[in-house]
Amino acid sequence: MRTSHGRAFSSILFFLVLTFLVPLSFSAAQLQNEGTTNGEPERAISIFTEYSGVTVRVGEPVRMDLIVANKGRSDETINVKLTKVPKGWKTSIKGGEYIVSGLWVPAGKTKNVSLVLEPEKSTGPGTYVFGFDAKTADGAFSATHSLTVTVEPRAAVGADIQINTAYPILRGSTDAKFEFSLEVANKSEVDRMFNVFASGPKDWDFNIKPAYEEKQVSTFRIKAGQSQTVSLQVTPARDASPGEYPILVQAAAGESKVEMKLTVVLTGIYKLDAGTPSGLLSLEAMPGQPSKFSFFVKNTGSAVNHNISFDSFKPENWTVEFKPDKIEALQPGDMKQVEVTVKPGAQALVGDYSVGVSITGEKADKTLEMRVTVKSSAAWGWISIIIILIVIAGLCALFIWLGRR
Repeated sequence: MRTSHGRAFSSILFFLVLTFLVPLSFSAAQLQNEGTTNGEPERAISIFTEYSGVTVRVGEPVRMDLIVANKGRSDETINVKLTKVPKGWKTSIKGGEYIVSGLWVPAGKTKNVSLVLEPEKSTGPGTYVFGFDAKTADGAFSATHSLTVTVEPRAAVGADIQINTAYPILRGSTDAKFEFSLEVANKSEVDRMFNVFASGPKDWDFNIKPAYEEKQVSTFRIKAGQSQTVSLQVTPARDASPGEYPILVQAAAGESKVEMKLTVVLTGIYKLDAGTPSGLLSLEAMPGQPSKFSFFVKNTGSAVNHNISFDSFKPENWTVEFKPDKIEALQPGDMKQVEVTVKPGAQALVGDYSVGVSITGEKADKTLEMRVTVKSSAAWGWISIIIILIVIAGLCALFIWLGRR
């Protein structure tokens, strides 16, 4: 009896399992399979750019990544191409150094290639739409994308370039070199190559180089929104007269350019020369007696020399006087003569002495060194002779007197 009941219970239990649990397991498996299929389809691709719309200035190229995505569960070879290119544009799709027309993309991955859109010179402002197409190797799946490029007119000439300097005017002598420090700023949103050059008076030299460097370079690459400091060295012509000279500096990047006016003020060359008419720098003098000589002062520079004064370097107890003692102004090429009176000290010994004459102008000076030979007075020479004669006569008289005795 118990055995019959047990068999009946087992049969009922088996029936319940077949009726409820098996269908539930099948439904769960089916839902799981459907979920996987919905999340990762067997095959699917897409193509798109970093941005769907961009704005550039006239003449500026567009460079960005073109992204190809494999959204399926199978590796794919995907062909890409531009299906729509507006008139006046050159396009290319590159991967590294190569022009790309197709690429292999693993399942669930993306790959980027470089997209370059370059406008021709005649391409003006407007809105341009580019079309892209991606297709699997067997042609079963495809995707499209479009990019809108808006080209705006350029800003006013020079608005995206600036040149600044702290000292637009430099002053100095004609034989000096002038150095201007210039800051060239790139106000645009792209990196650009800048050409910097200068012009000015005939026979002047202009050299442009990076700040704190010796190499001479006139072309610089400046990043967007940044600036570059350059040095402009100006060397005037040797025969340039004193005065103000304008210097024009230009910086250009593509069709944009800006100018700046600088000024060099030449004060001329300050230079003095001096000497004696005969060319001799020697003088004879007596102790305590004045002796005279003259020298000339000549302005050999190109600028007027003002307030030319004289001074001397002499032995102790000597006096040196100049006539005139000062020259108010001496024009370029002019020459004036100065008389000098030298008086040795009364106790000066016979011999050679050095007397220096210093000529000091506005921004120039010159020194002469005279050799003064001090000689004894002629009167003392005659007195010496007379004394000698008296001594000789006395000796003779003495000998005669002694001889008589």
